[in-house]
Amino acid sequence: MSKDKLKESTTMIASKDATERTKRTNAAMRSQLPFEDQQSFRNAARGFIATLDDVIITRPKDGKITYDLTDMKFLSEDAPDTANPSLWRQAQLNAFHHGLFEVVDGIYQVRSFDISNMTLVRGDTGWLIIDPLTSAESSKAALDLANRHLGSRPVVGVIYTHSHADHFAGVLGVIDSNDAMSGKVPIIAPEHFVKESLSETVMAGNVMHRRATYMYGILLPHSPRGFITASLGANVSIGTTGFIPPNDTVIETGETRTIDGIEIVFQMTPDTEAVSEFVFYLPQFKALCMSEITSHHLHNVYTPRGAQIRDALAWADQINTSIELFGDKLEVQFATHHWPTWGREAVTDYLEKQRDLYKYIHNETLRLANHGYTKEEIAEEITLPESLACDFSCRGYYGTVSHNSKAVYVKYLGYFDGNPAHLNPLPPVESARRYMEYMGGAEAVIHKARCSFDEGDYRWVAEVLNHVVFAEPDHMQARALLADTYEQLGYQAESGPWRNFYLSGALELRHDVPIGSTVLVSKGTARGIPMENFFQIMGVCLNGPKAAGKALSFNITFIDIKETYLMTVKNAVLNVFSGRQDPKANAKVNLTSQDFKFVMLGITKAVDLIAAGNLTLEGDAAALIDFVGLFDQFKRRFPIVTPRPRL
Repeated sequence: MSKDKLKESTTMIASKDATERTKRTNAAMRSQLPFEDQQSFRNAARGFIATLDDVIITRPKDGKITYDLTDMKFLSEDAPDTANPSLWRQAQLNAFHHGLFEVVDGIYQVRSFDISNMTLVRGDTGWLIIDPLTSAESSKAALDLANRHLGSRPVVGVIYTHSHADHFAGVLGVIDSNDAMSGKVPIIAPEHFVKESLSETVMAGNVMHRRATYMYGILLPHSPRGFITASLGANVSIGTTGFIPPNDTVIETGETRTIDGIEIVFQMTPDTEAVSEFVFYLPQFKALCMSEITSHHLHNVYTPRGAQIRDALAWADQINTSIELFGDKLEVQFATHHWPTWGREAVTDYLEKQRDLYKYIHNETLRLANHGYTKEEIAEEITLPESLACDFSCRGYYGTVSHNSKAVYVKYLGYFDGNPAHLNPLPPVESARRYMEYMGGAEAVIHKARCSFDEGDYRWVAEVLNHVVFAEPDHMQARALLADTYEQLGYQAESGPWRNFYLSGALELRHDVPIGSTVLVSKGTARGIPMENFFQIMGVCLNGPKAAGKALSFNITFIDIKETYLMTVKNAVLNVFSGRQDPKANAKVNLTSQDFKFVMLGITKAVDLIAAGNLTLEGDAAALIDFVGLFDQFKRRFPIVTPRPRL
């Protein structure tokens, strides 16, 4: 490569500074908000007890770092031009307030050892753990810190507040699964917890995890030009995950439990921040745990990593119900992210604003929809009233008014806006090629896009250059300019996920999709998945075109749980029938339920189980091999900002 070409290539892939337009945009934000208000920082620091000298958490078996805050020290400086100053403020609150904190005497939180908080409530003899984080390494480090500074106590109960993995997947770091299965340690969760947690983390897990690498900036360097915060917390841990099903389910508001002398009064809040969720009041502490339906920012009515759209009206109504049920009794409110709020008046004001935040977006969206406006038009139109917009706990650090209003629209009206032109559009690649032809080819588009970039019209540049990249994915000038455009949009974003999405897109345009492995569900998670749910996961993984025309059936006996099933493939669909057997089945298979899961997930090979005597088979072995080969193994990292290969 010539020196000129090498220089050009280096320039194209290099991260850029903020443009003058971005500098002006971020500077303007400083005059829009009351940055002199430091109450959030006082609350985030209140009750501090201890932390680690360096917050680095590792996996014992191989020393791999699963969580690290040591490289976030650059946040101690003033906000640079490459970051929205409002988001920078939130990043400082998350990154610099880590460790063990007292909420009130008897309630403690470990914050910023993961994206979520782990709360410990002191009982008569031990700890009641609320939400054991995302990974076992983080939850164990949190429990060890509490035991070291507050006195060692056994874990006498666990509460899963809702069905998102950062609130339960680290459970193996605080209890042994046998203690839960035997009932020695109660695990309390809301109704439908197992179904909803597995639908998110496993059934649609691969695509969600891939998009989550963008949303949480997993691959971005930690720097003023890269990752600065996950907004919901400082960062997400990447460690050992597990799943232990709850052994106690709460169904109705008003139900109570007493664990080790701790009385808990539950309020069911389904279809709010999670499909399966509850909040609860602790009378002896006058403390209300709002789980994740309130936090110190605007949350996601629709999360960009992908999930079911949430019900903004139900969300607002359940916050109001919490005020009505517990508002005159409480003295402190804490949640599973961010820091608490103390004092009845302050808590009530906070809860009312959180309630009205979601209700305003809901009502305004439908008001404008009833005037005939589309979701894109509504997103441009809605702005929060000043009483909400100037409150830092209502800012769009995680969700945004823009995409949340679109979610409300889709919740009621679906993605189609009624315009026949949008009823059956072409897919991205075919559409992009036609755009290029109509617009005079890639070079003409890039020339015009450079002019628009210089004018700071970044949203438009992103839209048109996306067509060029999908039509000609190897066009390096188009990729480079689109990367520069995403970068400026990221620098300007007040939402942490928006910033991370833009900057992750820029990274992959410059350096391509990083090499990734085939998805493997962890053994800890696989063991905890109930068989009914596991069969549903298998149905999702069955490759329909491969299975077309096949008729297979197997009699399965799980020798550990003494259950039998008939498993069939017909009409390119997997069906499983409990307690049924087919005398004409292709084969009869005997093994443990755990080994069956491991085989189907690609963790273990059937031939190895047969050789070890852990799988016995009567009948057509070739049919079983054929059956196992019908299931897809998903790649962790598929393209997002460039075309996907055809299946």
